[in-house]
Amino acid sequence: MNKNKEQWSTKLGFILSSAGAAVGLGAIWKFPYMTGMNGGGAFFLLFIGFTIILGLPLLVGEFIIGRSSQKEAVTAYKTLAPKTPWSFIGQWGVVGAFILMAFYSVVGGWVLLYSFMSLPGQIIKENANYPELFANITGSPTLTIVGLGLFVLINIIVVSLGITNGIEKTNKVLMPLLFIFFIILVIRSVTFEGAMEGIRFFLQPDFSKLSAENVLYALGQAFFSLAVGISVMVTYSSYLKKDVSLPSSAGSVSIMNIFVSLLAGLAIFPVVFAFGLEPAEGPGLLFIVLPEVFAQMPFGELFLSLFLLLFLFAVLTSSFSMLEIITAAFTENKQRSRKKVAFIAGLLVFLAGIPSALSTNMLTDFTIFGLTVFDASDFLVSNIMLPGGCLFISLFIGFKLDKSLLKQEFSYGNQLPDGLFHVWFQIMRWLVPATIIIVFLSSVGIL
Repeated sequence: MNKNKEQWSTKLGFILSSAGAAVGLGAIWKFPYMTGMNGGGAFFLLFIGFTIILGLPLLVGEFIIGRSSQKEAVTAYKTLAPKTPWSFIGQWGVVGAFILMAFYSVVGGWVLLYSFMSLPGQIIKENANYPELFANITGSPTLTIVGLGLFVLINIIVVSLGITNGIEKTNKVLMPLLFIFFIILVIRSVTFEGAMEGIRFFLQPDFSKLSAENVLYALGQAFFSLAVGISVMVTYSSYLKKDVSLPSSAGSVSIMNIFVSLLAGLAIFPVVFAFGLEPAEGPGLLFIVLPEVFAQMPFGELFLSLFLLLFLFAVLTSSFSMLEIITAAFTENKQRSRKKVAFIAGLLVFLAGIPSALSTNMLTDFTIFGLTVFDASDFLVSNIMLPGGCLFISLFIGFKLDKSLLKQEFSYGNQLPDGLFHVWFQIMRWLVPATIIIVFLSSVGIL
């Protein structure tokens, strides 16, 4: 253990921060519209299956790589497998985190703009057209770029403060508050007339609606919402003490992620069907549905403002992890200032995010393989880089790392039976890579 290395002060701080990195936009923003566009309940069931069977073991694996090496993503693989090509996994992760944060920050900017607008009560109005409001905000080049810039600036400030004083303290307060407000939102949503149709759409699987492409999207969503595949969790767990159980921590994060996804679905789909909205609305679904819900509640403007602020903080907890993996990769040797690196990395993310910000307005007609810059970035990260990173990590653990090291890290801080380790190891060695390869080949029509 490097005595000079910053660490999480408590196990709870680590779990909440990891859950924050996982939940954010993945569970709250992306999950509902991906479910709406990809089969409803069948997609949700696949998502749960992939999260438990593949995502949870992968999360344990990334935790082991980070804590055993006590290094950030790039250096971790160099430390555990020196003078081998395996270090490319960490580099793959940093690049993936950079691309992800570039388009993710655009959505973060939308949330920030909505949060500002909700404070003086400019969103909920009589006879308001919420789809038109969302189109007006995302259709303005000035607003989207300003939102992007402010969102990135907040990330720079928090990440430059470090792990304990910045990321951990923020998550300890905001994550519990988000859960409370989400439960209030769900209670109101399911009581609307016609809400039951939305609940059935979300919780009643219809596998006839699924295609191989939908299965790939469910796999990508499971990895996206757990933040596995780009070694974010390798970096986070490198700040972790040895007395913390990695399997139980990973289990807590996975359960929280599934629970928040469930809450998001129960908050969104009853309203979608009650108000005759389109479940396959796409990325704007959440921004259109939320005002509809709060407009029907006493003190709706106040509750919308509070929820949007908490949602903004949830989004920020995820983006903190992305900027952290980039910053940590360039400050590991302590020769560079964390504040300077965080600023430069944030500036580059802002510049890279501008094309995605403009893809809903000035660059709507510019496409890459038929997709806007925003959608192409999302597809690249969610369906190629995340599954690819998970494949490489599973092969690294299954065929490269010393098994005794894996068992030692797996067993620290818990009294789990030896058989559980062997089950986990076989899943990582065979099931995870086989499933990723089969799903990907099926989605492109080879199988």
